[in-house]
Amino acid sequence: MPITELLEKNCQLYGDEVCLVELNPEIKEIRRVTWKEYDLMEPTPASSFRREITWNVFNEKANRFANLLLSRGIGKGDKVAILMMNCLEWLPIYFGVLKTGALAVPFNFRYDTDEIKYCADLAEVKVIVFGSNFIGRIEPIADELSANRLLFYVGDGICPSFAEDYSELSANCSSQSPNIPLSDEDDAAIYFSSGTTGFPKAILHNHESLMHSARVEQAHHGQTHEDVFLCIPPLYHTGAKMHWFGSLISGSKAVLLKGTKPKYVLEAVSKEKCTIVWLLVPWAQDILDAIDRGDINLDDYTLDQWRLMHIGAQPVPPSLIKRWKAIFPNHQYDTNYGLSESIGPGCVHLGVENIHKVGSIGLPGYGWEAKIVDENGNEIEQGTVGELCVKGPGVMTCYYRNPEATAEVLKDGWLFTGDMARQDEDGFYFLVDRKKDVIISGGENIYPVQIEDVLRQMSAVKDAAVIGMPDPRLGEITAAIIEVKEGYTLTEDEVNEFCKKMPRYKRPRKVIFADIPRNPTGKIEKPTLRKIYCVDNLVAKENEA
Repeated sequence: MPITELLEKNCQLYGDEVCLVELNPEIKEIRRVTWKEYDLMEPTPASSFRREITWNVFNEKANRFANLLLSRGIGKGDKVAILMMNCLEWLPIYFGVLKTGALAVPFNFRYDTDEIKYCADLAEVKVIVFGSNFIGRIEPIADELSANRLLFYVGDGICPSFAEDYSELSANCSSQSPNIPLSDEDDAAIYFSSGTTGFPKAILHNHESLMHSARVEQAHHGQTHEDVFLCIPPLYHTGAKMHWFGSLISGSKAVLLKGTKPKYVLEAVSKEKCTIVWLLVPWAQDILDAIDRGDINLDDYTLDQWRLMHIGAQPVPPSLIKRWKAIFPNHQYDTNYGLSESIGPGCVHLGVENIHKVGSIGLPGYGWEAKIVDENGNEIEQGTVGELCVKGPGVMTCYYRNPEATAEVLKDGWLFTGDMARQDEDGFYFLVDRKKDVIISGGENIYPVQIEDVLRQMSAVKDAAVIGMPDPRLGEITAAIIEVKEGYTLTEDEVNEFCKKMPRYKRPRKVIFADIPRNPTGKIEKPTLRKIYCVDNLVAKENEA
């Protein structure tokens, strides 16, 4: 069943109900407008503070864009790139692409000009839909891009001369469904790997993958029509999109929030009556720290309806969840593990019923299998560290136009994730580290995540990252980069004393106090840290990858 059918179903059942809200608290003027009112307004930045659309309008917008694409010769098998920040237009454009039988190709909003050009060529996109934030990045290559592609501009203000105005063109197209036949086996979307080891790879998924991710999300988090999902991460990423699919399959409302300040998150939960919130580790940490400092008074917000907080995209320190549950004892909690090659979150998940196993990524998700293998691909016994592999309906079709890379990670239907993990006696999986991030010091394998978890137990530590630094005697030594909480102080001696609880070979040999970079999905950018602190080690790690 193609996922576009869920949108049609929601129109029949809940057509006049609000399905999406866009909030931008960083714009000072508070204004509430509907989509139709917004279309009639003079374009001003303040008009986008709060916008909302119904399921009917969502579907009409998707149909109009689908018919626009079809009128320009874009159809089944073609690729349409989306380069936009989160906004009300994002998802209707995505579904408009799918309704034509074309493939939606979301671009990372951090891509620079070279990466935009590279990804457009790699995915063979015929259309690029871009927002106002990206005019400066598109303009230097506009002539080259437009030579064989359509460029549609989505945003306020004057459309740049090298593009066509999406709003003006789509408004004149039919709002009726184009009724293009689709099957589960049809290609649906291309997502890109994070690109931490060079330019990203293009990950191809079919309609079965997308639909399975929706079923997985509802099976894990029990979305009903009454739930309201707060979505903060970028929609170009499979994590945000596939968690939102839980709202799609249940016909429930979702809120797109721009901004991650604790005040913004809690205000959105309170005013929009959100029941489910997906946070990244830094955002959850910031909320707890703001409460501890007294910057946030929980009595100022209506939070009783908030039933579930879940985290994914990176290892979660157990100490963080312990603090969270102390402040929010009635919250259900879940951890979701996944990667873009497995259509995002849920191929392994903790489960709200397994709070006693915090620290684990959990068990195979709904419809998924998992195993741990050695370097030869043989399954190994519980307790031994090896590479995590997953198998299920959400595994990618391939790396698009890259059969060599595909063959490296897809073997007999199993996806080799590149993550090192172990399984305990109860069958729960624990992430140990990325395969390429393992530090080998004096012949010993050291897993940075284990050290990071210890460091984050220190009250003054906001964040921690451990990397390997070149050493002529041991090959590598462990270096800890530590970000200290606002208002706290911390010394190297204090860190070294605290780390005596660990075996000597795991203790950091070098301590660096600095900010820790994370990407839009919350993952620590270790290649960036290696580039800053150990260029030689970066080259070695990237060659291994």
